[in-house]
Amino acid sequence: MITRLISALSIALFLTRAGPLSAAEHPQPHFQQLPQITTRPTQSGIQTKEVSATDISSGIKRHIASDRKKSSDKKFHVNYRGKDLALDLIKVHDDRLSSLGGGKYFACVDMKGTGGTIYDIDFFMAGQPGSMSVTETSVHKINGKPLYNWKEEDGVWKRVRVS
Repeated sequence: MITRLISALSIALFLTRAGPLSAAEHPQPHFQQLPQITTRPTQSGIQTKEVSATDISSGIKRHIASDRKKSSDKKFHVNYRGKDLALDLIKVHDDRLSSLGGGKYFACVDMKGTGGTIYDIDFFMAGQPGSMSVTETSVHKINGKPLYNWKEEDGVWKRVRVS
């Protein structure tokens, strides 16, 4: 009897630890679990700062503001399926800022198109605190409908088709 109970608990713990295998809306884990600013020595002994959620959020806002400033219509522009989308910032989802590892980071932003359409734009960034740069943008949702989802495979988050 005790052997069966231990076996059942072991299996339950194993399945719980394995986590869900289904697709997620955005890459996880959420960045907010990390410290705001820490330093750590590199192999060369030089102190480097780890990027914080604030660094990512500020980097996204600076990137959008810079692009808007350069644009004749003062909008942020994204290419989606060959169409130029002129967008205004609604919100940076500070609760969805994530470290992807390897000095890469993720942020999700809501933006509004000229016709009132709401776009969820995924931004990928790299860099150090104060000098974050956007490496890729992708239209993730249109009016709340996802165009793709995320799935973790061997510790790496990958885009997957919406089923």
